[in-house]
Formats: sequence, structure tokens, C-alpha cells
Amino acid sequence: MHPDPTHADHANRSGGAHSPRPTMPTGLRRLARRLAGERGAATAEYAVATMAAVGFAGLLVVILRGDEVRGILTDLVRNALSVG
Repeated sequence: MHPDPTHADHANRSGGAHSPRPTMPTGLRRLARRLAGERGAATAEYAVATMAAVGFAGLLVVILRGDEVRGILTDLVRNALSVG
């Protein structure tokens, strides 16, 4: 007796015992495809945040190298040490 091809196709599509792997519903498959395109998004966000932090650190270095700011910080440290 020959196997019924309709029955075999149905068993494979429905994730039957002879199926090599279970299949996902169409909606879940679409969602998986959509999410797969955002794999590098977190890495890009970290890169942007790192660049912002480097820029802010550079700005602080420029500000703190000024004579006026250095004088204010020196006075602040002197006042803090002389209180005790």
C-alpha cells in the first residue's frame, strides 16, 4: 500500500512525530523576523551613550583646566581642611 501524500504533508506541517522540527504559527514567525532586525540596536545605543560620555568628559577637562575654576576648587579644598 502506498502512503497517502496528503496525510504525510499534514503531519509534517503540524509538527507531527515525523517532522524534523516544529513550525511556528504565522504571526509568531512575523514577530521573530521583525525582532531579528534589531539585534544590533543595543550595541548602537551603547556606542551613542559612550560617545556622549566621552564628549562630556572632554568638556569637563576643558572647564577644569581654567584658572578661575582651579582657584575656586583650591579655595574649596582649603576651606574644607581648615574647618577641622
